[in-house]
Amino acid sequence: MPEDALHPTRSVRIPLDELVVRASRSSGPGGQHANVTASRIEVSFDVAASEALSEEQKRRVIGRCGPVVRAVAQDARSQARNRELALARLEERLARALHVARPRRATKPTKASKTRRLEAKSQRGSVKRARRRPAAED
Repeated sequence: MPEDALHPTRSVRIPLDELVVRASRSSGPGGQHANVTASRIEVSFDVAASEALSEEQKRRVIGRCGPVVRAVAQDARSQARNRELALARLEERLARALHVARPRRATKPTKASKTRRLEAKSQRGSVKRARRRPAAED
């Protein structure tokens, strides 16, 4: 994990000073250690106030994640490890929000696939014809 910035995409670099990192007491098991250490980490990123993102990127992130993107980690006992986890989760969430889907290019079925489909249909039809009762001979 880089110490100076998050890199959700190749072209986007978010400096760590745009992030707000808060520590609090973790919930769950851990005995006396969990009662005295602030090992839970919450990282939040204010999208609208960011100088690292363009206006189009801000609109995309706000549309998908909201105006403030948050990530929480309380998995480890260590505050430093939870900080790494929270930053990685935030980075991944931003990467998914910034992803631009490639437009689908329309394609046509090949001649071989059309032939296979028609052969399968005729095969299925012949199976159904074979199941019918024989015609009554008058």
